[in-house]
Parts: sequence; C-alpha cells; structure tokens
Amino acid sequence: MSSIDPVCGMTVNPATAAGHADYQGKTYHFCSQHCVQAFKADPAKFLGKKAAAAPLDAGAQYTCPMHPEIVQIGPGSCPKCGMALVPMAGAEEDDSELRDLTRRLWVSAALSVPLVLLAMAPMFGWAKSYQLLELALATPVVLWGGWPFFRKFWLSLKNRSPNMYTLIGLGVALAYGYSVLAVLAPGIFPHEFMMHESGEVGAYFEAAAVIVTLVMVGEVMQLRAMGQTSQAIRQLLSLAPNTALRIEPDGQEREVSLSEVNINDRLRVRPGEKIPVDGAVLEGASNVDESMITGEPVPAPKTAGARVTGATLNGNGSLVIRAERVGADTLLARIVHMVAQAQRTRAPVQRLADLVATYFVATVIAIALLTAVVWGVWGPEPRLVYALVNAVAVLIIACPCAVGLATPISITVAMGQGALNGILFRNAEAVEKLREIDTLVVDKTGTLTLGRPQLVDLAVDGIDESTALQLVASVERASEHPLAQALVGAAEARGIRLQPVADFFTATGQGAVGSVNGRQVAVGSTAFMQAAGIPQGLNARAEALRAQGKTVIFAAIDARVAAVIAVADPIKQTTPEAVAALKALGVRLVMLSGDAQQTAQAVGQQLGIDEVIGGVLPEHKAERVKALQAKGHFVAMAGDGINDAPALAQANVGIAMGTGTDVAIESAGVTLVKGDLRGIAKAMRLSRATMRNVKQNLFFAFLYNALGVPIAAGVLYPLFGVLLSPIFAGAAMAMSSVSVVSNALRLRRVRL
Repeated sequence: MSSIDPVCGMTVNPATAAGHADYQGKTYHFCSQHCVQAFKADPAKFLGKKAAAAPLDAGAQYTCPMHPEIVQIGPGSCPKCGMALVPMAGAEEDDSELRDLTRRLWVSAALSVPLVLLAMAPMFGWAKSYQLLELALATPVVLWGGWPFFRKFWLSLKNRSPNMYTLIGLGVALAYGYSVLAVLAPGIFPHEFMMHESGEVGAYFEAAAVIVTLVMVGEVMQLRAMGQTSQAIRQLLSLAPNTALRIEPDGQEREVSLSEVNINDRLRVRPGEKIPVDGAVLEGASNVDESMITGEPVPAPKTAGARVTGATLNGNGSLVIRAERVGADTLLARIVHMVAQAQRTRAPVQRLADLVATYFVATVIAIALLTAVVWGVWGPEPRLVYALVNAVAVLIIACPCAVGLATPISITVAMGQGALNGILFRNAEAVEKLREIDTLVVDKTGTLTLGRPQLVDLAVDGIDESTALQLVASVERASEHPLAQALVGAAEARGIRLQPVADFFTATGQGAVGSVNGRQVAVGSTAFMQAAGIPQGLNARAEALRAQGKTVIFAAIDARVAAVIAVADPIKQTTPEAVAALKALGVRLVMLSGDAQQTAQAVGQQLGIDEVIGGVLPEHKAERVKALQAKGHFVAMAGDGINDAPALAQANVGIAMGTGTDVAIESAGVTLVKGDLRGIAKAMRLSRATMRNVKQNLFFAFLYNALGVPIAAGVLYPLFGVLLSPIFAGAAMAMSSVSVVSNALRLRRVRL
C-alpha cells in the first residue's frame, strides 16, 4: 500500500521510503531525508495541506490540464471543467477511460449510421415514417453512449461549476427530449410543428445521436493527444534501469533490484549498461552518454573521482562507482518531480483565458435563449422548430474547453521538452518571462569559465617562492573560496608541506589573514590590503598580469607585500558559441566579477561581452541587477544558484547553472542541468516558441467561438439563407479542442 509524502506530495512506497515519522498516532513515510527533516520541524504546516499523507490503495496522482490545482489519486473527471484527469509526471498511465470511451464510440457510431440514413429517407422518396425505429436506435446512443457526458453535466450543476459539458448536456437533452415527446405524445405540440409530408411532428433523433458520437470522437482524439503531452517525462522515466550489479564486501558481484541499492554501495557498470544511480567513479575509465539528461550529444569522459548520473549510458569501458544518491534523491527523480510540480503552475497569460471561461457558459446559455426568442418571434415558419434547432446549435458549438486548454497544454509540452534538453523550469511564469529578456547578467566564475582556477604566476620580493607559497597556502587552506583552493592545490602539487594557522580571519570575497609559524600573513585583493593598512608593492607586476586577464592576489608577510600571485580560470570551450547565440537572439550581455576591472575587462573583450563590471562583491550583485532594471531592462541573472541567490531572486528570471548531480534545482526560475551557457539560448528559444504556440492557441480558440456562435445563432440566414445544423456544430466543437492540443504537440519538434 502506497502513501503520499506530506511535504512534497510524491507517492512513496513504505518499503523503500527514505524515512518515516510518527505524529499523533499515525506514521508518515517520506521520499527523502530532506522531507523527513522538514516535516519534523513543523508537522502541522504540512498536514494542513490537501495532499496530507494518508494510506492510499493506488499511488498514481492525476491532475486536470486546465485546473492543475485539482489533484487526486487515480483517474477521474475534473469537478470544475469535467475534463478527464491525466496522470502527473511520474505516474503510471491508466487508459481505462480511453478504452471505455472508445468502446462506447464504436457502438454509438454503428447505431448512428443507420439512424442518419433513416432520417434522410424523405430525400430518397421514402414516404413511410421510421420514427419508432429512430427512437430505438437513438436511445442507447444518447443514454448509454452519452452517459459520461450526462454524468459530467450533472456534476457541473451539483458543483455549481458550469463548463462545456453543461452546454453539451443541455443541447443533447433538448434535442432528444423534444424528439421523444414528438413520437410518443405528438398531440401536445401546436399545428406549426407538423411536417407537411407526413403530418407528424418532426423529430431530431439523428441530431442528438450524432452530436453524442461526434463529441466522443473529439474526446477520444483529445485523450490520445493528451497522453502524448507528458511523453518526454515518460521517456526520462523509462531510462532508469531496474537492476544494479552490486559488489558485496567479500568481492562477489550480485545483481539486485534498484530499490535495494543503498548509499555508499559499490556498483559495477559494464560496457553498454546504464548507470543505475548518481555517484562517483572509484575505478576504471569510460565515456558516458549524458544526452538524456543534459541534451548534449557528445559523450563525457569519466575517470576515477568523476561524478556520474543515474540513467546515463556507459560507453565501452568498465566502471566501479560508489552510490551517493539513490531513490527519490537522484537527479532523474528530482527532475521528474520538479517538472511535475512546475506543470501544475499557471502562466500569467492564463488569466485572460480564466476570465473568459468564468463568464463563458452563462453567456452562451443567454445567447441560446436569445436565439430561441428571436427565431420564435420573428423567424419563418415553422418558427418554433427553427428556434429549437438554432438554440441547440448555439449550445453545442460553443467550446470553453478550447480556450481553457490553450495555455496549459503548451506549457506542459514545453516543460517536458525542456527537461529532455537539460532545461528545468521552476514554474509556468518562468517559461513566459524568459522570452522577454533583453539583458543577461552572468557571473564569470563557473558560468563563463570552468570554475577551477589554477596558479599560473608567482612573483616574490625578498622571499623565495616556496616559502611564500607555503605561508599563503597554509592560510588559504581554511578558506572555501575557489581561488584559495587553487593556491592550496598548487602547494600540494609542488610537495610543499602546509603549516598550522592561528588567529585565522576571512572577509568574504576579499581576503584572509592568519598567523603561520609566528609570522603574520595577509592574502587578498588591493582593497583588502588597503583596509588592513598595508602599503602597496609589486604594482607594476600586478598590472602586467591583470592586462593578460589573470586574477591578481597580493600576499603580505609581516605587514609588507612580499608576493603577487596570478590565478587564471580557463574559459569554457562552449562559452564563445553561447555568447554568439545569445547575441543573435538580441540579448545584451553584462558580466559581473569580483576580479579587478582590468582583469575582468580582458576576459570580457576576449568573449565580446557588451558590458563588464569588475570588483563586485557577492552581496552587491543584486544591487547591480536592480540598477539595470531601474533603467528599464528586463533582466535575467545566471549564476551558480547558491552564492548568487540574492541576485537570482532580484532578477526577472533567475537562471541556476548546475553541473551533474550538484544542480541547484531549488534556487532559480530556470535551472540548466549542465553548466553550459548555451543552455540559456536553448531555453530562450523554447520560451519564445512556447509563447508563440500559446498565442496561436488562444487566437484560434477565441476566433472559433467568435465566429461559430453567431453562425449557429443564424446571423447568416437573412443574407444567405444559411443555417448551421446541430450535427455540424457538434463536429466543429469536437475538433476545436483537438486542434488546440495538436498545435501544442508541435512543440515536441521545435529545434533548440
């Protein structure tokens, strides 16, 4: 028996849960330790939610494409719009409703064909009436075939939520009910209702039956198309292997289920196999195809110490890896969960469709009543028959479903395609906003560069290089700054033994001080030295190094500058291509860096960056973003998602540059699984294509209703003698939603 994690809402199998907690006599199971800790910190916060954990017989969650806030376990109908609920990302699809509706469709179609032929009998010169036979053929179509629609019609009244099934139910009930009375109690009708040829009251069984059948055709096509909207997510899920080859403590290798793999297990990955979980390579070397996660077609080389991601494909080498993230904590599981949550959000453009849908059904019913009155009072004879037929046509042709589906379907497909290309949108708003970006602010380290600085120059004054590097690296060993780690790595590579540090102090992004073997050592920027009151030294050498685009660090020993250190962070090979792609999209690039202006400017000129701002501390990046926004720019900020969190939050769209399993999924509106600036260009192209698609859907949905309803009401009759049969109105209504979904599915073929 499955349950729902009360923190994140994911389905959890208690047997493989990451943890559990008891609260008020109940046991709750969780998909990850993060959820366990969050729950224990404040249980009441999560148990008040609709998705509070409770034992459930079926774990698959379903939601409504038009109303993503509707979530339930198992398939069913939306209480607001009546649409069939669809499985959320990660849920196993249940096609029981599609199979049931398909069965009803075939039976209804088989009965509707002879029914239409009988209704056309007078056209072939058959004078004999077949109304009783028409009643016999139409009844199972309307009452059995159309039962799902009538049920949804009743629910729309019960829930006081009028929708497309309100209109369908009214229209079919009017046509069928009128026809039954016409056959069984013709005496209650005025003489105007009699047909001249047979003297009988005209019946519209074929209209009622064919409308039901055509609506079912549309429903079946729509359900089939909707099943393709989350195909990208199902494709990701299918990538995960079911088993892993675990190396036991005695050295034996045993194939186990993926659910049995624990953190720190040693796993063998043979050539051509999928990597089972996220981890680190312990032994071996190979090339790993990570395209299913990052969208990059070129395999990545992996050797000892490299990170690997679950579901990626091993090449022709054998690897031994250590499991680091399993179950719901793997990158693949987190991607699926993030996309599932994001697909339940609404884009701002959806507000227009929601506003229209709020008043749509009531307006259509009012138009149908007005149509009946106008035709009944001023129409030609038999005016009452015209009044009924045209009112039914108005009810049937109107389709609020097409308007409601226009935005969420496109967003759903786009998010799935983004996930396949290593682009994760936190919500629908990020998809919409990204297309409007005119300025992109990028952090240099880790975004434009590899983020792995290396010592490239060391100039000393009054001290030998080894001693200077020993003192500097000893102080920097206590710092987590990337430049500090570069100095420590250089010392270790030269075999220099580091010494203990006393009185250590660090100023974030500026420098550090400490005492090593009784000598006072200060390491940092020019500003840091000035703040410490240390006279400048080696300035000419520092300027020469900065001119080469290198980051310069000063080292002062006993209050005197004794060394100037140059560190360089190699530019990523993909960065020039990414910069060119972004400029082609009309984006202005601004680089922020903590390096001195001269150093940052050298890198910016090399890449063709539009504006370079150096000497920016992490806490001041948000101010720079705000200043650009004050000038009227729509700004995106790309950073590592952790140190740049304030700037990411301030930007109109924050973009977290992640790498492998360290992706900062929760930190920004958009996360790029692979730390590659080209992903931003892809994300912008996807955003622009998506919003074009949404506008197309909204345009055709509004145009369809703006033209269809008046034509069904009979506005063309006075000029051209044209009336729209309820049968054609039903066909048009059925196809409108299908056309919207089909147009949205074109996003699966968009080239990024």
